[in-house]
Order: sequence, then structure tokens, then C-alpha cells
Amino acid sequence: MSTVKIRLKDFPLTFWIANTMEIFERMAWYGFFAVSSLYITGSVDEGGLGFTDEDRGVLQGVVTFFLYLFPVVSGALADRYGFRKLLFTAFAILVPAYYLLGQFSTFPTFFLAFMLVALGAGTFKPVIVGTISKTTDERTGSMGFGIFYMMVNIGGFLGPVVAGIMRAISWEYVFIASSCWIAINFIFVTLFYKEPTTESASANPRKLKKVFSDMVEVLGNGRFFALIFGLLIILVLGSKFTSTDAITWTEITIISIAWLILNLLYDFILRKTDVKSDSWLRQPLKIGDWRFALFLLLMSGFWTSFNQIFYTLPLYIRDFTDTSDLFNFLYSVLDGIGLTSWANSLNAGMVTPGQMNPEYIININAGGIVVFQVVVSYLVTRLKPFTTIFYGTIITIISFVVLIFGTTGWVVAAGIIVFSFGEMMASPKQKEYTGRIAPPNKVALYMGYFYWCVALGNLFGGILSGQLYGAFARDMQRPDIMWLIFAILAAVTAFLIFLYDRNVIKKVRA
Repeated sequence: MSTVKIRLKDFPLTFWIANTMEIFERMAWYGFFAVSSLYITGSVDEGGLGFTDEDRGVLQGVVTFFLYLFPVVSGALADRYGFRKLLFTAFAILVPAYYLLGQFSTFPTFFLAFMLVALGAGTFKPVIVGTISKTTDERTGSMGFGIFYMMVNIGGFLGPVVAGIMRAISWEYVFIASSCWIAINFIFVTLFYKEPTTESASANPRKLKKVFSDMVEVLGNGRFFALIFGLLIILVLGSKFTSTDAITWTEITIISIAWLILNLLYDFILRKTDVKSDSWLRQPLKIGDWRFALFLLLMSGFWTSFNQIFYTLPLYIRDFTDTSDLFNFLYSVLDGIGLTSWANSLNAGMVTPGQMNPEYIININAGGIVVFQVVVSYLVTRLKPFTTIFYGTIITIISFVVLIFGTTGWVVAAGIIVFSFGEMMASPKQKEYTGRIAPPNKVALYMGYFYWCVALGNLFGGILSGQLYGAFARDMQRPDIMWLIFAILAAVTAFLIFLYDRNVIKKVRA
């Protein structure tokens, strides 16, 4: 069997330009997002916003939820009007949005700026992935996306490093740096990026109406989305006001049940009267592919747990972990090899002298992926997608158990390393599993909606992070209970995924 040799020059210039822009966009996003929990809840006297953990959870959950919903629409717009125009649009939104994040200090204004960041990032995401797809073929596709995934993590690694240095000077410079990284991309898209698609000039470009009709086919109709979004709005608003005792979780539960019953009664009336109407408001509830919708819901459990590395862990390290052991180790290594000035610079660059910045420790995740993803992907090649997802989720359970004892830097670092291997197993295989359970002639359509489980995971993860950290870590000083709850959530997710594969997917295949 002959081996196909692929050389770097087999990829066109636009492929490399897209990867370069991805690095800078990820530097901007992770440069802010890796320290967002620290900034949002940080003391006003030290340059932070001083918001509650509950407010932080709502901000992070809601905004990132929409970030992963926007690509469905922005991808269609890119097909219709051209990739290059959408890239310009994304950068034009992101440059001022990142800057405004550092200027606004009230909840409504910061939420607005954060939502603009989500809009810009959600516009950028499908265009850049589409560029990689259109500049590779069956022969170069596997390596092409492997290179792209590496670039994502290179940007994800570098961004927090620079952000840590910037916030040691002033929080304002974190946001200026993110704006600058995006501004650099204007140079690449203006001078070097060539339009990889001709669909925008064709007679039948994909229209938004087709996007929404696909949504009905895969997930459900307008009434179904109204029901779901109503429940999510109740959840979000309830999370926002529980910290002020304006509403309790019991009341939130009662309102949610009432909303569900009201929709079901209205649906019963519509079906009994059998009135035909073009208005989505007067159409009975319709679920698309319930098996796929259930899969997305179950996978949101994985992403809910996954996001705690960025939402919750920075605060845990700041408030409960003595990281001097990690700092002293790095200092002694640098000093031992004659880099004493570098060691002193390391100490000067820390927000708290003698302690490691939380974003640097969390960066072990991105660094580990850059180094080990290819090896892990090779080792699990022969495993079925479900098996890999299942064991990857089990590994994340172990990581949360490790974090229960994370009062020192080395223990936290060990927990992050364990978590990273679980992520490297489970995350890439979810897309492959989606391709396996989708109808053969609709794989691309289903893949377009895969990221909705990531959106739900961000929403649930943000809200849970705010509520659990506030209740157990801040108020009770028992973060171990919080990590135990996240471990149980990951365990329940793994168990439900197992049941899903055995009782839903295998029966369909049979």
C-alpha cells in the first residue's frame, strides 16, 4: 500500500493566511477569556468590575451561548456575499468591541460589548473553517485540519501569556492587546487573502430561508424553539436575580413548569381544532430529528463540565490555591541554568509576587494539546467514536476529583493535565460520532448544527459556575463540594451517553 506524501507547499497561500488569522483571533479571544472570570469578579480598587459570581455566570454563559449560535446564520451570509466581506465585517466589529470591554463598567454596557465580541467571533468562525475546507481536498484535508487545530491551540496558548503580562501593568492593556491582535488581521485579509468560494456569484447561493428550513428539519419548528428559548430565558433571568433574593430557585422551577404546561395546552388546542396556518405561532409543536436533538443535549453535559476550566478554575486558583511551589520550581530552573535575570523578570510579571498567575497554570491545557493531540489521536484511531467519547468523559471525572485536593499548584497542574487528555479524546471524536449518526445524505447539514451542544454547554456551564462557586466556594468556603458536583455531572453525562448509544443508536442501526 503506497503512502501519499503531502508537502507544505501543497497548500495554497490562502490556506496559510487563514491559519495565521486564526492564531491572532484566538490570541485576542483567549487573551481576554482566560482572565475574564478574574476581571469580572475582581475588586474595583484593583481594576476589576466587582460583579458577583452569579452575574459573572450569566455574562459568560449567555454571551458564549449566542457566540455558537451565530455561525449558522453568518455561514449562510458568507456563502451568499463572499468570505472576504464577512471577514472584514467580523474584524470591524471585533476591534472596537474588545476595546469597549475595558471601558464599560456597568452590567448592561459590559454585556453589550461582550455580545458584540460574540457577534464578531461568531461571524469569523464559520468563514475561517470554510476557508480551510475549500483550500484542501480529500488528499490534503486530514493534514490541513490537523494544522488548523494546532494553530487554534497556539493562539490559545499565546493569548493568555500576553494577557498575564498586560494585566500585571493594567487591566486596560489586556483589552487593547486583544484589539491590536484583531487589527493585525486587516493586513492579511486586505493584502493576501483570496476569495476561495464562487458560490456568492452563482445563480443559486444558499439563502437564509434555506437555513431556517434546515433548522426545522434537523431540530424543530418555530413553536419548538419558542418553548426551548422561553425555558432558557427563565433560567437566565432567574440566575441573574437569585443573588439579590428577588427570586428563589423554587419559584424559577414553578415558572418553568407553568411555561411548559401552557405550551402543551396550547399545542393540544391547535391539534384538536386542526387549523391550517402559515404563521409559526399557530402551528403545533414539531420536533425534527429527536435522536439528534437528544444527542446535542447529552453532549452539552460534557461541554458544561469542560468549560469549568475557563469559568471556575481561575477563581479557585486565585482564592484557594498556594501556587508558590510551581513558581519556586520555575524560578529555580531558570536560575539554575544561568537565566537569573529571566527568573527575576518572571517574578516581576506576576500579579502577586511569588505566586503563579491563574491564566498561566490554565495554559497547561492548551500547551498539552499542542504537544500531545497528534499522539492521542493516533492512539485512539482504531477505537470507535462512542468508545473514545465515553472514556474521554470518564477521564474528565478523574480530573475534577484531583481538583478537590487542589490547594497547591502542582495538584492543580496535575488535574489540568488529566483533564486535557480527556478533552483530546472526547472533543474531536464528537464530530466524527455526529457524522456516523446522521443520515448518509445529510452529514454536512447535521455537522452545521453540532456546535449547538457547545452553545448549550457554555450557557449551562456559565450559570452553574456562577451559582455553585457563589454558594459553595465563596459563601461556605467548601470548593471541594463544588468540584464533586462537577465530577458527578460528568459521570451522569458518561452514563447517559452509554445508554444513548446502546438503546437509541444501536436499535436504529439494527
